[in-house]
Amino acid sequence: MKVTWYGHSAFRVEVEGAVILIDPFLSGNPTWQGGWEGPAEGVTHVLLTHGHGDHIGDTAAILKKTGATLVACAEICTYMSKQDIGEAKTSPGNTGGTIDCGAFTVTFVNALHSSSLSAPDGTPIYLGNPLGLVLHFPNDKTLYHMGDTDIFGDMGLINELHQPEIGIVPIGDRYTMGGAVAALACKRYFNFETVIPCHYGTFPAIDATAEKFIAGLDGAGPKVLEPTRGEAVEL
Repeated sequence: MKVTWYGHSAFRVEVEGAVILIDPFLSGNPTWQGGWEGPAEGVTHVLLTHGHGDHIGDTAAILKKTGATLVACAEICTYMSKQDIGEAKTSPGNTGGTIDCGAFTVTFVNALHSSSLSAPDGTPIYLGNPLGLVLHFPNDKTLYHMGDTDIFGDMGLINELHQPEIGIVPIGDRYTMGGAVAALACKRYFNFETVIPCHYGTFPAIDATAEKFIAGLDGAGPKVLEPTRGEAVEL
């Protein structure tokens, strides 16, 4: 498995038979200046955790350019199908459901957050439940992208059901759990081999570094991977 972080919560995951973009907030991302075209090259699937603009990002443009399949909650799929996405398909689901994407499956799990966009007049557009994504691959490790969330007790049940080895964990505080709480979640509820912190360092309102998360783990539990934005790592 090859994983590339583009800052915030945007990731590219390359496995046998699929190239996946998760939450592709790229062209508007102040920590990524490389545009969306490179990260979208060869993409087969776009996965969204929820409907905020800093997660939907360049989804419509990417779908139209690549013809990739969108995998997200039903409300986001309905909304995106009304955008200019060309021949791209949508594959909707919701909490607890699993979607077979051929080279991998996606199971939607809970996340404690919100999900909406603003209409031109400022009215919020409801875009369903926020979700975490558990990706199972036949020949690779299981990956859990938590989306935007706080800690919650049923993380233990997610671990029991899916046993993810790789965790992508929001740590920036204010809009998600902060680093110390995220570290507690990883230590108490999971047996991750590797964790990749995200949703930090993007805007002044959230934590600038992963220091609190790393300190909270205190050398215990999983390996913390802080990839350079735009550089692929093998897992």
